Amino acid sequence: MENIALVNRVKRMEIYFDAVLSALTNAPELISEDSCIKDMTQILSEYMDSGQWLCDYTADEQGLIPQDVKRGVLSQDGLYDLLYMIREER
Repeated sequence: MENIALVNRVKRMEIYFDAVLSALTNAPELISEDSCIKDMTQILSEYMDSGQWLCDYTADEQGLIPQDVKRGVLSQDGLYDLLYMIREER
């Protein structure tokens, strides 16, 4: 049985990841000007720094996240690289 909290967290982080990546790619000024994008960036940063990302990554490696759940946020370098690019933009 899948862990609903785990799956919901990964789905939520994936939405934030996609939104922030899209902003960075298509309208980089939103990274510093849009409060929603700034909030999502902060949440993603806290997600990575708290160790929760690593727990979710490990859960994915163990097959605890269904294959039909999008999880680019759990790619080994995806989130780190995104946050690094944002720091470089500032």
